[in-house]
Amino acid sequence: MSMREENVEPRPQRPRLWLMLIPVVVFAALAALFWKGLSGEPSKIPSALINKPVPEFTLAAVPGLDVPGIATSGLRAGKVSVVNVWASWCAPCRVEHPLLSDLAKRGDITLIGINYKDEPENAVRFLRTLGQPFAAVGMDGNGRAAVDWGVYGVPETFIVDGEGFIRYKHIGPLTPESIAGQFSAEIEKAKTPLPKSGS
Repeated sequence: MSMREENVEPRPQRPRLWLMLIPVVVFAALAALFWKGLSGEPSKIPSALINKPVPEFTLAAVPGLDVPGIATSGLRAGKVSVVNVWASWCAPCRVEHPLLSDLAKRGDITLIGINYKDEPENAVRFLRTLGQPFAAVGMDGNGRAAVDWGVYGVPETFIVDGEGFIRYKHIGPLTPESIAGQFSAEIEKAKTPLPKSGS
């Protein structure tokens, strides 16, 4: 082997620029999707349960509250129900609670609560402190009923017509604007039963 061949070092290969850019582009795309999800209105997330019957469920009363628990049959009593999924540990639930108290004063709806993954004593303390607006409260300690209702997190509020069909779902805390606007409009719509299939 010649001296010339021995002294020649292999040239380091330069990484291709486009290969180095792939992780940056992928990260930017994921960040954009994440930002779009955060900046959108969570209350606009569609629900597969709209215009479908409420799930079959039975929830016992919260011990220490003087109101009954709830079951599917109670949501088929002929009157529009507003079903609020809440918890004592949920800060937005505390913020929206005065609005639920106002809603409960309406004579054309029944306000129902589903207490989600909560300790009964904490739920009782929450309602004794802020006011107890619910006609019935079911205790969903393991969150199973909320899963059947398609709940993403608390608070969420459903409008159920008198025949037990879910007509509207609001994700996140109710606001004065949402109640005065679309929420009240959806209560009015729910007073008219859905057309029977085949009619």
